[in-house]
Amino acid sequence: MVRFVDVPGMQRWVGLTGLESAITAIAGAIEEDFLRWPEFDKSARVANHSDVGVIELMPISDATTYAFKFVNGHPGNPARGLQTVTAFGVLADVASGYPILWTEMTILTALRTAATSAMAARALAPAGATTMAMIGTGSQSEFQALAFRAMLGIDRLRIWDTDPAAMDAFERNIRPLGFDVVRAESAAEAVRGAEIITTCTADKAYATILTDDMVGAGVHVNAIGGDCPGKTELDPRILHRSDIFVEYPPQTRVEGEIQQLDADHPVTELWRVLRGEVAGRTSAEQVTVFDSVGFALEDFSALRYLAGAIEGTDVYQDVDLIADPADPKDLFALVADAASVSARA
Repeated sequence: MVRFVDVPGMQRWVGLTGLESAITAIAGAIEEDFLRWPEFDKSARVANHSDVGVIELMPISDATTYAFKFVNGHPGNPARGLQTVTAFGVLADVASGYPILWTEMTILTALRTAATSAMAARALAPAGATTMAMIGTGSQSEFQALAFRAMLGIDRLRIWDTDPAAMDAFERNIRPLGFDVVRAESAAEAVRGAEIITTCTADKAYATILTDDMVGAGVHVNAIGGDCPGKTELDPRILHRSDIFVEYPPQTRVEGEIQQLDADHPVTELWRVLRGEVAGRTSAEQVTVFDSVGFALEDFSALRYLAGAIEGTDVYQDVDLIADPADPKDLFALVADAASVSARA
């Protein structure tokens, strides 16, 4: 039997845990795994692109546990009444190859993405930051706001989106939670006075959401919208004067903001910062960019944490996913009766 967490189960788990507590706990699990980065068998995700979006498989394992996530990204989906991003994932035992957890990951991905952003910002953002600009107020935006408040104390938000309805929804969701929200008339207005800028837009295009003049000294840019080939958000001039931090360079150079730069442009892997091997933020004037495309290790950590957190709860059900004949060498026994029926017919 395999534990299965469906969408109602995930909702119950988040309700029992609390959103900010869940994000903070997942961030802790992600940081634990980043600190043991060399132990993982890593690869860039396998992506199948179409004119309307992308479907990806994200695998990773250590010596004992394997994980994968199936995830899509279809920017045109909301016009059809569908989500831009959906996902599910599996955690498995390396020793047997058997899955031990199967779960929805549309909600869990939103939690782990926000957790990763805030985890990185603790190492890269200016000390004492209180204000974040959010360019793009789609499905990920509320999670980002809650993560940055829970982990960095950010409670002032300056927002901008090309879709007024998206800003309306964001304000309806987030104002009752105690945030000070300023609704800007443009991206340039939104970033004024912000120590942290989060960009999270959905269009699959080479776009310039942030121009060079919009990013002043000392700012941390949390760039999470560019996540596939041909999709960017930042003016390349910002990148050329910033210190750039990434998850897994072989994937980020293809999918991230740095796809706009030379293949040998220097970047710093975030795990090395977390382990204290290299510096993160080194001065008040430094501009830092977290060029985050989402990496399988973050999903591994979220799945690993969830597997332990649901122990003793009613948020999962056991499903009979794996064929298990009495004799492991006699799989046919499970369908022998059907074969007999076919023969008699």
